Amino acid sequence: MIQFFHVYKSFGSENPALIDVSLTIEKGEFVFVTGPSGAGKTTLLKIIFCAERPTSGYVLVNGRNLTRIKDKELSLLRRRTGMVFQDFKLLPNRTVFENVALALEIMGAPFSVIRKRVHQTLKYLDLGGKEDYRPPQLSGGEQQRVAIARAIINSPLILLADEPTGNLDQDLTVEIMALLKRIHIRGTTVIVATHNQELLKGTRRRVVTLNKGRVA
Repeated sequence: MIQFFHVYKSFGSENPALIDVSLTIEKGEFVFVTGPSGAGKTTLLKIIFCAERPTSGYVLVNGRNLTRIKDKELSLLRRRTGMVFQDFKLLPNRTVFENVALALEIMGAPFSVIRKRVHQTLKYLDLGGKEDYRPPQLSGGEQQRVAIARAIINSPLILLADEPTGNLDQDLTVEIMALLKRIHIRGTTVIVATHNQELLKGTRRRVVTLNKGRVA
């Protein structure tokens, strides 16, 4: 599903973000990527999401070489990859329905399809009845669930979560992680970047540790 071959990523500084990273993530895996702040976790996810390109080396996602992919193909690939951020990145002046529907609107889906899929997704994430709320009216856990709803509305093959519990208390952290595991059971490949070692205690999931840009 995802393969990194001797990937380097530099932003022009003396300390590259990624150094000679080689790894494989199989279809349907649930993988944690951990390491201290600045270890390269976010950069790794951004490369998978095609928000950044490797400086050298190459990356295959679902059989496509991201270093050679054309812009048109890139757009299609991104539709099959969902991204969840620590700070939610919701549009505060739009309703929950509008935030979640945005990806489908960009694809040009008819409103009847949008309405059905948004309602189904919100219900699946226990957000039924919140369609007309705006993000500032929601709790932190609810906002993160809306962000997850937006990320999975296109039924992505891959779900990337960058510190998805970083702004949440312990109870909400447990809730969000349970939700990600539920999404994984449906067959989605899930990659969670976190510096929170508590999430990793007792886990049977695979853990990839980064340290100063290298796989430790």
